[in-house]
Amino acid sequence: MTGMQAEGSSLQTALGVSINPELFELALTHRSYAYEHGGIPTNERLEFLGDSILGQAVTVMLYRDYPHLDEGDLAKRRASLVSSAALAEVARSIGLGQYIRLGRGEMLTGGNDKASILADTVEAIIGAVYLDAGVDVSTALVMRLIAPLKADPTRFGASMDPKTTLQELAAHRGGGAPVYIVTESGPDHSKVFVATVTVGSLVSATGQGTSKKHAEMAAALEACTLLGRS
Repeated sequence: MTGMQAEGSSLQTALGVSINPELFELALTHRSYAYEHGGIPTNERLEFLGDSILGQAVTVMLYRDYPHLDEGDLAKRRASLVSSAALAEVARSIGLGQYIRLGRGEMLTGGNDKASILADTVEAIIGAVYLDAGVDVSTALVMRLIAPLKADPTRFGASMDPKTTLQELAAHRGGGAPVYIVTESGPDHSKVFVATVTVGSLVSATGQGTSKKHAEMAAALEACTLLGRS
């Protein structure tokens, strides 16, 4: 077993799973690392798969656990649990950043604590577990990962309307109104939006989404999370 696989085994133990070490190593391989090592495979396909598994598992859980909520409220709660900011919280709670295989450039710029990279890696791990151990094990993993988020009494407050929450936090702390800058990339049929929100000198955070609105909400939620820890 290589040093990297040994570390992966330690992480698997913390996650409560046991899958093929090479597949798990792939789940931890960011594209920046792959580029610097001759174009080896990355975790992006696993991330794509894991995103779907995560969304389905959370959707079913919310449908069963909250029979009194309508479709709109269920959708908002799902968004709050599967957002990049929420998944980054999960990743930080298990110390995932230290295990991610990053290129030198990403490491030097703090990539192992970037919300987008942490969230993507969580999804890739879920995808890897699904492929190797099946739907029941991967669903159980999702439930364990999101349990602390679901149990947080403030979670749905900020996450249901993160931009308003951030505005209120900013006013309370005298940071001025939040300022959003949004960029977009990709083809018209599959655009990716990245928003950066800044609240004076208090906080700066980024978020990603499939629309300008979703990216701004993700950035606001990440900013709320950071302010809550400061």
